[in-house]
Amino acid sequence: MNQRFYSLDVFRGATVALMILVNNPGSWSHIYEPLEHAPWHGYTPTDLVFPFFLFAVGNAMAFVMPKLQAAGDSVFLKKVCKRTFLIFIIGLLMNWYPFVRWQEGNLIAKSLHDIRILNVLQRIALCYFFASLIVYYCKPKGAFVVGMMILLIYWALCLLFGHGPDPFSLEGFWGTHLDRAVLGSSHLYHGEGVAFDPEGLASTLPAITQVIFGYLVGQFIQQKTKENNSPAIFYELLTKLFVIGCVLFFAGLCWGGVFPINKKIWSSSYVLLTTGLATLIISIMIYLIEVRKAKGWATKLFDVFGKNPLFIYVLSQLLPKTDAIIRVKTGVEENGSIEYSSPLNWFYTHVCDPLFSNPNNGSLLFAICIVLFFWLIGFLLDKKKIYVKV
Repeated sequence: MNQRFYSLDVFRGATVALMILVNNPGSWSHIYEPLEHAPWHGYTPTDLVFPFFLFAVGNAMAFVMPKLQAAGDSVFLKKVCKRTFLIFIIGLLMNWYPFVRWQEGNLIAKSLHDIRILNVLQRIALCYFFASLIVYYCKPKGAFVVGMMILLIYWALCLLFGHGPDPFSLEGFWGTHLDRAVLGSSHLYHGEGVAFDPEGLASTLPAITQVIFGYLVGQFIQQKTKENNSPAIFYELLTKLFVIGCVLFFAGLCWGGVFPINKKIWSSSYVLLTTGLATLIISIMIYLIEVRKAKGWATKLFDVFGKNPLFIYVLSQLLPKTDAIIRVKTGVEENGSIEYSSPLNWFYTHVCDPLFSNPNNGSLLFAICIVLFFWLIGFLLDKKKIYVKV
């Protein structure tokens, strides 16, 4: 990526760092409210992380699409299909990993019959695939029209095929029933207490638009500064980005009055609101980093994550899964049974948690330690110029 768009690298890296932070608390019972997802309707800072990452995927697409268009249809399709397949398969294997689990004191193989099929990486793969096709064949103006049509059609589908009096409730949402019918309840997420997947088939549809909008913003930035990157051009760019961000944000708020802002069903209003916020943040980062040259430890911290985003994210998911199958003897209970703990749980309970009277602080400290651990990995990779691309 051109150096004058260093701010987009920082934006992507900050998103990855936040994904790791919110996914790795010391205890899921002790989390500050902003670091939790909204129970259903509404949003918290945590609910901005995933759409920001999809938006960043679209940003990056804007800088590689010209090369793919110049290479022709066959090269484009081969590249996109290969990348989609690899990301999807990696995500599926991560759901299956570590392939074994503890049951009554013994490690047994995890059956494929109840493996979750969809998840974060699978959604990224599907959104990348369809957004790439739409952008490539419809061009920017056509892609914008298609993206808006997707959001409107999704709204209509929610109303037409919704169940019960509230089509936007967990059981009323049509995507809940679609996923159960197509994928099977055993292959869905059960964190809501029932078979419901927040990365399901139906809600992937509007998420495609998130990538399209990210592409359009990236392409707009690229075009505006292609011939001239003078301060006057940057100020014009920033003004327009700021206005676009405000319009999208307030449009999302207004739409939210009839189509509630909701991450778990990825409502169309949620797409507009989060895209608007992402655009506003990017405009501010461009001003600070590209215009004011405000580069320092913070930009370097996030830049490291931005150079190997998918690889570091995958590692951050593999760490707790690997830790879960490692059992370390920590003592003997009064009844004579042996007490076990995992290494990460031991670190949290014996190092982080005792430092504070408020358990939320110990849980947050643990999450920050995990982020710093992966920053170190990213820093070493960057120092050796190793960039893992899919």
